[in-house]
Amino acid sequence: MHLVIYALVDASTEDEALAAGKSAFATLVGSRYAPFDYYVTFDEEGTTVAGKARWGDLPTAARLDSPAGEELLEVAWTATEREFERNLKKIRDGLSEFDDEEIMRDTDLVRHACYALGAYRGPAVHLYTETGDGIRDAVHLEEVIDRLETPWIVPADVHY
Repeated sequence: MHLVIYALVDASTEDEALAAGKSAFATLVGSRYAPFDYYVTFDEEGTTVAGKARWGDLPTAARLDSPAGEELLEVAWTATEREFERNLKKIRDGLSEFDDEEIMRDTDLVRHACYALGAYRGPAVHLYTETGDGIRDAVHLEEVIDRLETPWIVPADVHY
């Protein structure tokens, strides 16, 4: 499956932002324990199933204080909240509907929702720092933005 994730990075130029974003994404792919199989940034041409071919023309990188950057951040944060709420609802519903044995067997994927809700990286997390750490709550998001001198947001299409 594919989804778009985003890295918040500190950079002076778009090229520096893209390089920092690629560095963050590289920590999320390529090993047995990495949550994603591969990534494609939106500067890459010629892909037929990922990046622009799948999602259209997203910016390669955008300053966070630009209209494009604000829009990317809004999309990323909305996806983060939606995924959190979806998993939390599945857990609450499952705990009231199923007994312990059914939950242990992962009936209706309740146990998987517990895993996703607690994940620090992977498909349930849409925003990352420049070191590849997941941003999972609003306080952490604000702390990351406040630490960056010139914040940029870099999208990438990932496969998992």
